[in-house]
Amino acid sequence: MTTFLNPGDHGYDAARSIWNAMIDRRPAVIARCTSTADVVAAVRLARTENLEIGVRCGGHSIAGLAVPDGGLMIDLTPMGAVEIDLERQTAIVQGGALLGELDKAAQRYGLATTAGNVSHTGVGGLTLGGGMGWLARRFGLACDNVTSYEVVTAAGEVVRATAEENADLFWGLRGGGGNFGIVTSFEFRLHEVGTRALVAEFTYPAEAAYDALRGWRELNATASREATFTASISSDGVTLGYVWVGPLGEDLLPDFRELGPVVHESVESMPYLTLQTRDDSVQGHRYRRYWKGHYFKSLPDEAIKALISTPGVSASLQAYGGAIADTPDGDAAFSHRDTLFEFVTSARWEDAVEDDTHISRVREYAASIAPYTDGIYANTLNGEAIHRAFPAEKLARLAELKAKYDPENLFHLNQNIAPAVV
Repeated sequence: MTTFLNPGDHGYDAARSIWNAMIDRRPAVIARCTSTADVVAAVRLARTENLEIGVRCGGHSIAGLAVPDGGLMIDLTPMGAVEIDLERQTAIVQGGALLGELDKAAQRYGLATTAGNVSHTGVGGLTLGGGMGWLARRFGLACDNVTSYEVVTAAGEVVRATAEENADLFWGLRGGGGNFGIVTSFEFRLHEVGTRALVAEFTYPAEAAYDALRGWRELNATASREATFTASISSDGVTLGYVWVGPLGEDLLPDFRELGPVVHESVESMPYLTLQTRDDSVQGHRYRRYWKGHYFKSLPDEAIKALISTPGVSASLQAYGGAIADTPDGDAAFSHRDTLFEFVTSARWEDAVEDDTHISRVREYAASIAPYTDGIYANTLNGEAIHRAFPAEKLARLAELKAKYDPENLFHLNQNIAPAVV
């Protein structure tokens, strides 16, 4: 049964607070839904009252797209159940579940699916945008592991989308974001991965950063799919390493020690669930945040030089390839499967008077990297045009799909794709 929260009600402020503390919008009403029927009723209410719709799960959109100012926020967080089917080796996940709940349920049996890097991210937002994670090089993106979706459309109808049923919608939901409806249930394939992971990190001083990154790039070219290479770049130097899920994983360690003078080394075997929570924001929604992202299809030496010319903000790289690239580009809305590395530069701070300083630094750094990049992960879009996430032909197909399922663009608080004019 839906609980409605209005301004001034107990719980209203907590429900509208999200991961980025810069977002301080006030919905006219928050509908905390507990079932698909509740979501249908909320969508119909919004249409009747002409209210703008925002959909909240984990609340990790950097732009705060879940929170409509003066509109109706459909809060899916009460819909967080995860059910494991061991015989079929699948997980049925409600649309409001967080990644941590999916991980915990599957790991009871040594199973997992690609599920991001932070446990308090929403399954829905991550998966609908593609869904990068530590298992993607082995098993594909989160969206590549979905076998069915239950969707509430803009017309307030409930439809199922699979490779055989409403196949066009199934294609669009695999990377096209929240444009086509509200997903109230996902079915994921699970994989036997065990319960352990290895995280290796080596820090090199600034004067060795260029050579270390070049060597890291070459190691990545031949790395096993079990290894997801990572890099963290700052003005003090670089931290390079990899994450390996499953047994073994230590053969790469000598190669990293030879990349340059190692200032600090950390090699840690840990439970997979610890890996999935180690980057969590324990401070909750305390920080103001801003980021920019890019895709590298290659990493030439000139790009490495630009990367290490950081203006005092952090940056990270995470390797793609493997099973991500195996899926033909036309099989899903998700694009740029030939990406080599994903780049993100970000900042977090507490005082609003520092907003302009941090935002300008992130923008400056991202702009300096842009000439060497091609495309962007839809889930990191932050003010960029949607065409950066999709090539023109695919964007046109998505616009036609939008016109079929949401011709009035009711669901526009997302990485929005305008409906084609028909």
